[in-house]
Amino acid sequence: MAPKDLASLAALFADETRAAFLLALLDGRAWTAGELARHARVAPSTASEHLGKLVAGGVLAEERQGRHRYVRLADPGVAHLVEDLAARSEPAVPEPPRTLRAAGAGQAMARGRTCYDHLAGRLGITVTEAMTVRGLLRQDTGFALTDGGLAWFEEQGIPLVAEGRRPLARGCLDWTERKPHLAGLAGAALCRHAMDAGWCVRIGSERAVKVTAEGERALHAALGIEPAALR
Repeated sequence: MAPKDLASLAALFADETRAAFLLALLDGRAWTAGELARHARVAPSTASEHLGKLVAGGVLAEERQGRHRYVRLADPGVAHLVEDLAARSEPAVPEPPRTLRAAGAGQAMARGRTCYDHLAGRLGITVTEAMTVRGLLRQDTGFALTDGGLAWFEEQGIPLVAEGRRPLARGCLDWTERKPHLAGLAGAALCRHAMDAGWCVRIGSERAVKVTAEGERALHAALGIEPAALR
């Protein structure tokens, strides 16, 4: 990559409105331009201009259905980059929430959320650490599933289907916990299973998730996680 190309990519992130769009899109869903405009509190014309730059720069992918235009993060690599930048840019002393609603939303996001397509927050860290302690995951030489980890996914009925060059397991620096949680194919498969099996449910309008009573029982049986650690 030439220096000017790196500078051009960095410039795409160096705008508060575009940053708000990228953080919102970490929920893994496709959003309309209007939804993102309302989320960032900007005019629709302003949102369209910013989205055009992000699509042209390869950061977002665009889909059209009838009159509606949807955008999503281009690929998991972009999601990883956004989450990593968020973790590195989080101030040492966070600004206190302005309202009780904002405080509650912040606590819910820190307790458990999705990061694009895998689990993050204290929930993601707890699951990652439990897998490491049980010898299913190695972190000492980079993130890697052990033979026991591969067998565990098979025992749980969680298929690990290859997707291009995406790694099987990768550490993603958590922006609230400042520790790595499990990403990659394995992280995505585990998150998808947790949602489909009813172990976790989305709460609120952002990326926050909570573990259900069924999920507490399942994670205790599968990974030895105490229910209190998931609340």
